[in-house]
Amino acid sequence: MFAVKHLDVAYGHALVLHDVSFNVRKGQMAFFIGRNGAGKTTLLKTIMGLMKPRKGSITYQGKEVSGVPPEELYAQGLRYVAQEKKVFGNLTVKENIEIAAYASGEPLDRALEKMTAIYPKLTNFMKLKAGQLSGGQRQILLVGRALVGAPKLLLIDEPTQGLAAVVIEDIATILKNLKDQVSAVIVEQNLAIVKELADCVFILKEGKIAREIVEKTEIADTKGLEEYL
Repeated sequence: MFAVKHLDVAYGHALVLHDVSFNVRKGQMAFFIGRNGAGKTTLLKTIMGLMKPRKGSITYQGKEVSGVPPEELYAQGLRYVAQEKKVFGNLTVKENIEIAAYASGEPLDRALEKMTAIYPKLTNFMKLKAGQLSGGQRQILLVGRALVGAPKLLLIDEPTQGLAAVVIEDIATILKNLKDQVSAVIVEQNLAIVKELADCVFILKEGKIAREIVEKTEIADTKGLEEYL
């Protein structure tokens, strides 16, 4: 469904990712963990076309997409939820969803139905300015907005970072409900979330994949992963 092969990415002369290769199957959730500066965000930005690789290939549904503009990748079903939790703060929650619906070509009623299905409480916030939402509510809005249209691959950067435990539980539930519906590449440092949801785990260290874990018993052993955070 999706493959990265021998990917090198640099900021100027500084190589950030080196010889990164991995595959994601249809319906699979692949988690990336690693310390700050390991290259996790750079990887997601490169997949989404926001950065150009120095070398290597990115293949999506059998087609080479390295260097393809983000708007074209969006039209092909890729969605990127950035770490910064940026919403259109001066617009209402409903208007935020309407923008995503317009961009994807999905009817607004259907988009709203999807959003409230994954997080029913959002119905109470539709008329609020998105800038008034809590950090957790903004994150849920962003994840839900990424589902508008017909996404096939979600790229989500640190979905639970800095959030209260009750909101983390909500996001975990949303992601769990998405399993088998879409494929996902998720950067996450919360090992409880990784343990619960991951089909495979890739550990980035100094811009390289230091370890790949595909066995559920190994993923469940979060103590073995703590040294990489």
